[in-house]
This record gives sequence, C-alpha cells and structure tokens, in this order.
Amino acid sequence: MAAYKLGQRRDLEGIAGASQAGPNDLITPQFVHTMTLRFLFAILSGLSPLMVVNAWAQAPAYPVKTIRLIVPFTPGGSTDILARTIGQKLTEAWGQPVVIDNVPGAGGAIGADKVAKAAADGYTLLMGHIGTLAITPSVYPQLPYDPVKSFTPVAWVARVPNVLAVHPSLPVKSVRELVAYAKANPGRLNFGSGGNGSAAHVAMEYFKWRSQTFMVHVPYRGAAPAVSDTVAGQTQLIFTGAPALMPMVKSGKLTGC
Repeated sequence: MAAYKLGQRRDLEGIAGASQAGPNDLITPQFVHTMTLRFLFAILSGLSPLMVVNAWAQAPAYPVKTIRLIVPFTPGGSTDILARTIGQKLTEAWGQPVVIDNVPGAGGAIGADKVAKAAADGYTLLMGHIGTLAITPSVYPQLPYDPVKSFTPVAWVARVPNVLAVHPSLPVKSVRELVAYAKANPGRLNFGSGGNGSAAHVAMEYFKWRSQTFMVHVPYRGAAPAVSDTVAGQTQLIFTGAPALMPMVKSGKLTGC
C-alpha cells in the first residue's frame, strides 16, 4: 500500500469497495449544510511524508505482522463501520490481520493520542476523522497531539454526508416541515449525537442556527447509542453519518428528511 505526501490522496475504491456513502438526496440543500467527513488513514508522529514513502519503498514486504487500526470512537458509528469494512479487505489483500481497536473518549482525542505515541513503524494506524483532526483541536486547544504534525496522511478513505432523520411518530416528511414544526414547538424536540463537540453535534447546531430553531441536545457516548435511542423514540431526530443511519432509514425505522 503506497503512502502519499501531504496534500495528495488516493481513494481506496478497489480495496474497500465504494468510497461514497449516501444517498445525498436525503439532505435538502436549502436548509442543511452537508457536513463532509473526510476520513484519512494517518500514521504516527516522527515520520515526514517523504520518509513514509521511502519506508515503503525500502520494505516491499510490508506488512509482515498484525496491523492495529485504531478507531477513536465507539463501535457502530460511521468511522467504525468504514474501518471494519476496509480492515477486512486489507486483511484479505495483505494476508496479515488488520485488527480494529476502538479507543473512544474526549471526542476521539484519546485514540488519536495513542497512535501519536505509538512506535513509528507503520503498524499502528489511525482512522482519522474531521472530529479528531479539526473539531476537537478547536474545542480543546491543549491536546497532547498536534493534528497536523503528529500524523502523516496515507489515503483518503471516504466522503460521508450526514443524514438528517426523524422518528416516524414525528409528523414531518421533509426539512421544510421539520423547521416549521420546530418553530411551532420550540424546545420540545430533542436530538441525539455521539457526544458534546462531536461532528454530529456541530452539524446539528449549525442546522439550528441556519433554520433559527431551538432544539435540545442529548449527548451520548457514541453514534450507535444515539441512533438506537432515536429509533426507540427517546429522542425525536438525529443528524449523523450515513453509514450509521441509512440502514434505519431504509428499513423504515427512521424517516429521512
């Protein structure tokens, strides 16, 4: 697997299947700013981009042992789903196990820091995310890692649109109807997210700002429990990554707006 200099990318469509998670038609552009999650494999600190390229060029037998792919979030979210899909394909392609290790906490900072402090041998990888590389550094300026200097990008894995979905009991079928209902019932709608300061939380706060509505945030420890509680009717809506949400929309357990 080739590594690339900063600013370059390679889609893994041939290895991981599709690099697009959708569909986009569930999001209404007039009201929803689609938040793109840019997933990157990033390898740990101490290697410049050129050194990473040279390391692979000088060691064509890579990998020769188990690779640890750290997902800095709980199982069941979009990042975890993508990592497991890619990990399985890479295991088949390389003939070496790619082990998924979920290390959640602090908006992904704990898992990212674990990779940053790991041995610089290419066998500990991070499933990067807009949260760990952009949002969390903005919310927590004193992070133990540098989102730019501590990692070297290897590949752009996927672009994942957020999907806005509501519980079927809510009498809305579109974003326009949701906005009208929220304005008529300020503070009565609850929305879940994977945690305070998560990408899903930021996306929904942006939606509230653009639509001039007031809804109550309910943070969870991960996207999966947030989706589950929306399906159960404990919260009325959720705005998160398509891989975690689309199965519920397709099955009718949630209604896409």
